[in-house]
Amino acid sequence: MVAPLFISLFLFFFIGFPVAFAMGLSSMIAMSNSGIELQVAVQRIFATLDSFPLMAIPFFILAGSIMEYSGISQRLIDFANSLVGKMTGGLAMVTVVTAMFFSAISGSSAATVAAVGSILIPAMVKRGFPRPFSTSVQAVSGELGVIIPPSIPMIIFALTAGVSVSIGDLFMAGVGPGILIAASLMLTIYIISKVKGYGDLKLDPDSAETKRENELMSTKGRLKAFKNAFLPLLMPVIILGGIYGGIFTPTEAAAVAVAYAFLLGLFIYRSLNLSNLMEVLRNSVLSTAIIMFIIGNAGLFGWVLTAQRVPDLAAEWFLSISENPFVFLIMVNILLLVVGMFLETGAAIVIMAPILTPVAFEFGVDPIHFGIIMIVNLAVGMLTPPIGVNLFVSSQIAGIRIEQILKPLIPFYIVLLIDIILISYLPQISLWFPAVLK
Repeated sequence: MVAPLFISLFLFFFIGFPVAFAMGLSSMIAMSNSGIELQVAVQRIFATLDSFPLMAIPFFILAGSIMEYSGISQRLIDFANSLVGKMTGGLAMVTVVTAMFFSAISGSSAATVAAVGSILIPAMVKRGFPRPFSTSVQAVSGELGVIIPPSIPMIIFALTAGVSVSIGDLFMAGVGPGILIAASLMLTIYIISKVKGYGDLKLDPDSAETKRENELMSTKGRLKAFKNAFLPLLMPVIILGGIYGGIFTPTEAAAVAVAYAFLLGLFIYRSLNLSNLMEVLRNSVLSTAIIMFIIGNAGLFGWVLTAQRVPDLAAEWFLSISENPFVFLIMVNILLLVVGMFLETGAAIVIMAPILTPVAFEFGVDPIHFGIIMIVNLAVGMLTPPIGVNLFVSSQIAGIRIEQILKPLIPFYIVLLIDIILISYLPQISLWFPAVLK
């Protein structure tokens, strides 16, 4: 059953089938080849989706969408600008800091790029940053959307890993890597801007924009920016604090996030109305349907893999090469970087997690730590052709071709590879925060 499964899967990929259809049809071909009735496929898909933790995904998508349409982006940008705007390369650094803040609300990489990039890419260009560089900064900052909690890929990993993994622990484990990656990106931006003189273009000192910016970076302006951004910034505190305080589960936390976002948008900021609320619901339903369809077929695919002992065979293969966890992590990182270039993050997780996580456990790698390694690697795939979703979104916003931003991305690729090595071989970066909270 294994040979028909993978042969048909790669054949479907080759001819351009969507990932969910490819997984479902290849699983059914393998089952038919083994004499298993196809009605079992329907049962397995239903059993996969009949999961209370899965309800967190549509709720987090809806909460992020409500916040995006509630004018939160500008408030977060103003606060980030008040913190780091005066530094060399300041406005580009604002992009990274704002992405961190918005990531803690949306849980989505593409949503982070779209919400922040539409404001900051034109602003960076106006300030003297080259358009390709500005676009590359926005694309690379967007990957924080799946690393800093709450994160939809983390939920998917926890449900498909093949070993017991706590969603709350995964959320907490993303804090350290998220801070590390953000800090390294800001350092890279500072060095590049210092060497090449990016962002040195001064605005008219008498313009309203300059006066607003100077006011924003004063002590009084910083306090005002913090006050305006306080309620959105409170959302991740409520979510993560509630989960680790034992007040509610991750699924219940997602529902609380929706209620909180709705309260802000409708009653506090009054930026939600019937027309954009319908748009919010439409976008959320479409995103949820796509993700759930992938997860349902991935559950069937994982059941076939488990029935054929593929994780056990994979473990034996890795052990035959080396029993050293160091070597294993090198091979896994290379594999995930390649996979991330060709598969969307969620689809890659549901295919690779049930195979690789039990193997990592055999090598003594903590499943929480391994989940972060997988997600960070696949997040880089969002920046690499041909599938890199962040490249498409950011280049579309900037109105330039993807090829134009690849060269400015090279320093960021190098920095991200260094971050992956540090996160892989220093598990404390991921595990220190969950350990402290416990």
